[in-house]
Amino acid sequence: MSGDIEAESTLTDRYQTTVPETVRRALRLGKRDKIHYTIRPGGEVVLSRSDNVESDDPAIGAFLNLMANDMTKHPERLQAVDVNLVSYLQTLVGQIDIDLDATLLPEDE
Repeated sequence: MSGDIEAESTLTDRYQTTVPETVRRALRLGKRDKIHYTIRPGGEVVLSRSDNVESDDPAIGAFLNLMANDMTKHPERLQAVDVNLVSYLQTLVGQIDIDLDATLLPEDE
């Protein structure tokens, strides 16, 4: 016995899958963690936990740095959000509750 642990999951119509609990535990994966895929010449795919921060979108990082620097250099440009704008946005979304950590139902995939 090699000590290998096996698991499987199914692809949805949108090519999404749930990472099986045994894999999540073995890789110490949490919500929003990234998974790194290594595809070997023989077709074997190895999953590992991705701790590489540089894999984030460089454009978003550059934009956020630009905004942070501008706010630091020019705090006088910061303005409070207008109450009327907030009220208008609330009418657009109503009283929708969203739980970003909730598991998707099969019909939502």
